[in-house]
Amino acid sequence: MHSDALWESWADLLADQGYVVIDQFLPAPILADLLAFFKAKQDELTPARVGALGERQQLSDVRSDLTFWLDKPRDTALASVFSWIEESLQRWNRLLFLSLSGYEFHLAYYPTGGHYAKHLDQFRSRNNRMISCVLYLNPHWKEGDGGELQLYDATGEVETLRIAPYMNRMVFFRSDVVWHAVRPAKAPRKSLTGWLLYQPSDVGAVLGA
Repeated sequence: MHSDALWESWADLLADQGYVVIDQFLPAPILADLLAFFKAKQDELTPARVGALGERQQLSDVRSDLTFWLDKPRDTALASVFSWIEESLQRWNRLLFLSLSGYEFHLAYYPTGGHYAKHLDQFRSRNNRMISCVLYLNPHWKEGDGGELQLYDATGEVETLRIAPYMNRMVFFRSDVVWHAVRPAKAPRKSLTGWLLYQPSDVGAVLGA
């Protein structure tokens, strides 16, 4: 979908600063497939939980979004999206000399007031999430609507970059070192969120082909 030169520049940024922000990431046909699927599944979203495997629990003071986990064999309408995910995995493997072997993704919906407290995307009992991925799906987002992705320094104490959730903006970042939060949404906020894994998980997992 993108040139080798672009991927190489993104890989340099991800390696140097731990994150990369890419606007207009998906081609229009793939984006349309994803938006149509999100609309069709809106009523099937359920309150998100935190933790890994048997430790997962719903804690609304930590996060208050709704999610729908994707499954490649079931969600055939998203074939083009899964192809994009697999291409991204292969690109990062080659450019960053990784051994990523799977992925897990979900739809995420933050209603008005929804938020996610500061955290890392790895668990104490499971550390196979290597690259976090957030693709924003908010065609009418404007300044003041909230729901930005707030990044922090390596200590997790100092706010650094605040990323607005503009439509078709993609953010890749290192799951193990980039502290981040979702600021309270003042208008509904949607995204496709997921992780590229060293080893596939059996929780909401979708394995690469």
